[in-house]
Amino acid sequence: MDNKFGVKILGTGSYVPEKILTNFDLEKIVETSDEWITTRTGIQQRRIIDKTQTSSDLAYNASMRAIEDAKLSVNDIDLIIVATVTPDMPLPATACFLQEKLKAFNAVAFDISAACTGFIYGVATAKAFVESGMYKTVLLVGVEALSRVTDWTDRNTCVLFGDGAGAMIFQASKEDNDIVSVYLGADGTHTGLLDLPAGGAKTPTTHETVDQKLHTIKMAGKDVFKVAVVKMAEAAGKALELANKTDKDIALYVPHQANLRIIDAVVKKAGINKDKVYINVQKYGNMSSATTIVALDEARQEGRIAKNDLVELVAFGGGLTWGACILKLGL
Repeated sequence: MDNKFGVKILGTGSYVPEKILTNFDLEKIVETSDEWITTRTGIQQRRIIDKTQTSSDLAYNASMRAIEDAKLSVNDIDLIIVATVTPDMPLPATACFLQEKLKAFNAVAFDISAACTGFIYGVATAKAFVESGMYKTVLLVGVEALSRVTDWTDRNTCVLFGDGAGAMIFQASKEDNDIVSVYLGADGTHTGLLDLPAGGAKTPTTHETVDQKLHTIKMAGKDVFKVAVVKMAEAAGKALELANKTDKDIALYVPHQANLRIIDAVVKKAGINKDKVYINVQKYGNMSSATTIVALDEARQEGRIAKNDLVELVAFGGGLTWGACILKLGL
């Protein structure tokens, strides 16, 4: 008897906070200008959570929209995976807070941390669990509240980040396999290029770490840019090879929305048709693990994806991590 399962994508959802922080707003906070930010990043505004919200709140809203889209009940979900680097707390997992808010008590829940590549790492994780037969219905969320860990006095980083969440629901299927391919990569020799230095076991929280702003994101921008372009282009190509597809087969590319210059450089290096690239970085900035899934959901809402189209997601993040996946959207 053949017990092998494929994976069916049942629904997507996204949510961003109501508060908009524009480049003109940032001019009043730090020495910068709309022209400087737009020219170097392509970002015009970003969304910021209010003081009462947490990452799990954003995740809840995106999850409920995905559950509704999938025409499921929260009781159908038996695994919750949350990809984030801005958890509600270091302990317990944000996935557990999300489980409680959803009242999805039939589900196992845990977090993964792969920075901006988190959602794609989550796709690979969901794929493995479903194909093994261990779990049937998986809720995968990419969520970040990066405004909580941003140094608003550092003009090189504070202009980049925003908050948001996106969700996707997978289910075991005998007929379908909507996760066509996944390719992942990592290089821990570059951990110092993009990190949040304090608050963990290596550098516990002290008055000094707070005073030195070591609980905020630090980034060597130029070095990250160079590696990001090479690895994202490589990942995009590897995922196509694994799927036995070419650029012509892909209806839409959804790259990590970190910086418009990075996107343009990746498109050029990978030989991707720019007309097939979805971009919303101008509206939201870099939402880390949430960028690809929020963009994918918005592309669906805008009618950019037809039934059974192949879509490629590609991302790069701290770690350093990178990855790409090709999904069939039979929705």
